[in-house]
Amino acid sequence: MNSKTFIAAALFMAGSATAFAQSNLLNAKTPEEIGVKTAEQEALDHDKPLPYGYVGDRDVLFAKKVWEVVDLDQRINFPLYFPIEEDLGDERRSLFKVLITAIEDGRLTEVYEDSYFQTKKTEQDIKSVFYFEELNSYGIQILNQNPGKEEADLRAEGVLTAEHYDTSRLEPADVTKYQVVGVWFFDKRQGELKYRILGICPMAVDALTKMRQGSEAEPIPLFWVFYPAARDILHEAKAFNEKNSANPITFDHLLNARRFSGVIVKEENVYGDRMIKDYLQENSQMQLLEAERVKEKIRNFEQDMWNY
Repeated sequence: MNSKTFIAAALFMAGSATAFAQSNLLNAKTPEEIGVKTAEQEALDHDKPLPYGYVGDRDVLFAKKVWEVVDLDQRINFPLYFPIEEDLGDERRSLFKVLITAIEDGRLTEVYEDSYFQTKKTEQDIKSVFYFEELNSYGIQILNQNPGKEEADLRAEGVLTAEHYDTSRLEPADVTKYQVVGVWFFDKRQGELKYRILGICPMAVDALTKMRQGSEAEPIPLFWVFYPAARDILHEAKAFNEKNSANPITFDHLLNARRFSGVIVKEENVYGDRMIKDYLQENSQMQLLEAERVKEKIRNFEQDMWNY
């Protein structure tokens, strides 16, 4: 390939990458024209996530399932957390907003109660986590003034209105952590240690606890998403690229490339997959050292496969 051909190819790649940002931004004559894509750009956007290669059971020489906690206070994890505002358009959304929107639209149905993906969460279960309301003192007074009538009947008649209730709603800013479960495995056909995500779980204070204890309470797992079923949705959504805003990265690429920082909190083990904090209690430093030991154990397996 000569230099002219290489430059032309590079320019083409740069141009196609720019299409993923605010389309037509540099050519728009009015704000309404920003984001309007040409037919060619639409065709380029209709791609799919890179498919996983098939891995036969006999090809796995070693495997270890681990659970990690991704703290969104760390700078490297900011692309998963921001933006938390609602007025930046559909092209700028946080990971939590992408997931919950897909669940509400019915496009993402593989939502479970735990990381073993055995019991699905119902729509009502998910709603109860995100929204809670209860009668305030004024509402209780109105209810007591109407003996023999149910709360639902008074609401239907318009006697009880929004002002008679205290409400709490979970917002994207309340999600402070994620849990990620994945498998490290050694593919003996390719002689390579690989990683594959199985599930992801946002962690936040649920709406009821937020009302009673505030946002400073300990976050809990909200729901688990089976990751392979969400790849198409996460591939469509783009995370902000701090180094080049004209070339955002898809959430699927960001997560599969492990462009995040996580701390191992559990590995599958003979003790019923007990967590590190269960056998190293009240010692945060030893818990971190144990997490590093688990990580090194996995890394060393690949290194020990080779003789020099």
